[in-house]
Amino acid sequence: MEVVVVETTQLGDRSYLVHDGTVGLVVDPQRDTDRIEAAARDAGVTITHVAETHIHNDYVTGGLVLARNHHAAYLLNGADNVGFDREPVSAGEVIRVGRLTVKVVATPGHTHTHLAYVVRDEAYDGGPAAVFSGGSLLYGSVGRTDLIAARDTRGLAHDQYKSVRRLVDEAGPDAMLYPTHGFGSFCSVGPASKAQTSTIGDQLASNHALTDPDEDHFVTGLLANVTAYPAYYAHMNPLNSAGPGPASFEVPESLDPAELTHRLEAGEWVVDLRNRVAFADDHLLGSVSFEYGTGSSFTSYLGWVLPWQQPLTLVGPLDEVERAIRDLARIGIESLDAAVGTDPGSLAHGVPLVRYPVSDWLGLARDRTPDETVLDVRRTEEFEASHVRGAVNIPLHEVLLRVDELPEARTWVHCGSGYRASVAASLLHRAGRDVVLIDAPFRAAAASGVDLTRANAE
Repeated sequence: MEVVVVETTQLGDRSYLVHDGTVGLVVDPQRDTDRIEAAARDAGVTITHVAETHIHNDYVTGGLVLARNHHAAYLLNGADNVGFDREPVSAGEVIRVGRLTVKVVATPGHTHTHLAYVVRDEAYDGGPAAVFSGGSLLYGSVGRTDLIAARDTRGLAHDQYKSVRRLVDEAGPDAMLYPTHGFGSFCSVGPASKAQTSTIGDQLASNHALTDPDEDHFVTGLLANVTAYPAYYAHMNPLNSAGPGPASFEVPESLDPAELTHRLEAGEWVVDLRNRVAFADDHLLGSVSFEYGTGSSFTSYLGWVLPWQQPLTLVGPLDEVERAIRDLARIGIESLDAAVGTDPGSLAHGVPLVRYPVSDWLGLARDRTPDETVLDVRRTEEFEASHVRGAVNIPLHEVLLRVDELPEARTWVHCGSGYRASVAASLLHRAGRDVVLIDAPFRAAAASGVDLTRANAE
């Protein structure tokens, strides 16, 4: 048995191809199925089965398209109400994939109908299993339980506690663990683990969901760590339940300058993908900054911050536009237009080029006047742990809705690294505010002479 990992770092998720050298099972494929298909070709195997652990909340699945393209069985919990044909499966069922056996295990918690799959190779009877746990047992924690409805969150947390134990009993300590979430995905909750591989035995020794002997204590702690999640999640389950079709990753023909000018003047969303400092120094009036190429930040925050399914135009170099189109298709943002180029001044007719200053913590300590605002756009729990004394906290995903809460004075904007602050600064600048972007890590603030405090100490 071989397991091929296909990682989507932009969303903090993994998909898998598990095979016996001839035929294979794909688990939780992302929408850009060409990566899985390339892995199958490289391994010389035929995809005969595609399985979902759950109806996903953080991305649009490629499972249905992949199964149809390869005439593969599409395995999904029979209790899920979906708008397409699939092969319904249920707890305890065993599916044959070549010489592999795939046992279905009920693991409610992340969702009500969540499943895990325990795969064994019959040629190595008694050998270790491979466990595909989706959003159930993760490296160091479990999948969050608040994505269905507020009234279900606590009950699902209790379910999660029981499910991970059921999975451990089914698989055994030597089994390799292959979760879908937990690599930066907002679908995970609790202590983060930086492990890249793990076994069930490792988790028995270290995962709080398995080491805590008190179910009520575990549930209370889990729910205390639940934080905000991207707004676009609300649209993923309906899309996946309806049956998403294939996506196009083609870069459209670049807009002519007159059309881009029209869109900017009409107030449409024009997203500049360039480096955040380059954007601050020189950008088209009315555009906003979502720097590309910064790990998992771009897709999640664009889908979280901008209004859903409004016209969207990307501006930037060809390679970044191409990758951004692929990334956004994974969360159902499609039919994008683009103005391709690195010089914003040449991409539109008559649109002013504008700028705002970029500083660091030393600059804040030196240049800020008492009437100027410090805006912290980190999440609430980050702010409560430590923040600049007197700062205002508006998490990035709330900035568009709360601009009017800020004083008219100049606003110094910061976050944990500079990325979220760059998005917020561009949104405020687009709204006509006087801003300064603090492009520096928060951990450097105290050493620069900035007065920090804890919220619970005030």
